[in-house]
Amino acid sequence: MLAGVVLGLEAGGEPVRVLLRFDREQIATGQMWRLVTGHLVHLGWGHAVLNLAALGLVVIGFRPMLSWSRWSMVALVAAGSVDLGLWFSRPPVAWYVGLSGVLHGLVVAAAILLLRRAPRVATIMLAAVVLKLAWESFLGTLPFTAELSGGDVIEEAHLWGALGGAAAGTLLATLRRRSAPL
Repeated sequence: MLAGVVLGLEAGGEPVRVLLRFDREQIATGQMWRLVTGHLVHLGWGHAVLNLAALGLVVIGFRPMLSWSRWSMVALVAAGSVDLGLWFSRPPVAWYVGLSGVLHGLVVAAAILLLRRAPRVATIMLAAVVLKLAWESFLGTLPFTAELSGGDVIEEAHLWGALGGAAAGTLLATLRRRSAPL
């Protein structure tokens, strides 16, 4: 369903992108929907397809771990984390689009939830995300990322999404442990 929404919005082209993107100036005037819709619109078809392919891999690999409502909660926490992080830590960012920050959050949450069942896999996943984020922090975007997505990558969105996913995943793991029978 989400893929259909993203592709449908992409079909609307630049006018839809401008209307729905995270736009600092418009959010400041009260257009709060952009805090959600900015994650659903993309720089272009290449960016949308890349993000949806990654989402597909996350769903295929980790779907059984949580209900759709819990995955939605993780996605909303990660999206909110990206929004708040960009708003407060990167005032020069005038606008933002894309699902990649949320995707980083989903992967980190999945890894945290896997820690008890598959600690090696979870550790490798977390290490891979940390290495990617470190690369982006110190060396900039991964090679060919901007070319494939069709524009500049705002690496901080990945960091903030991962932090939001870590918070949501930790909360869900804690709740899961508390509800487990003794």
